[in-house]
Amino acid sequence: MLDYCAKLTLTPWDMVEADVIALRNCGFDDRAILDIAQVVAYYAYVNRIADGLGVSLESYWAEGKDDYE
Repeated sequence: MLDYCAKLTLTPWDMVEADVIALRNCGFDDRAILDIAQVVAYYAYVNRIADGLGVSLESYWAEGKDDYE
């Protein structure tokens, strides 16, 4: 699964049916494969929007803290 995610993130134009078949051979059904692809695509989209707009992290991320401390 992680190989699929990395390939979809770094070289989406190289994706082929064999990539999906490999996931099926590892036991993922079509719903799970759709979920995997959507999560990877969503994070790529959100990161590109944030980078394109110059969005920076909140100060608590830079300090290594979270809202629960």
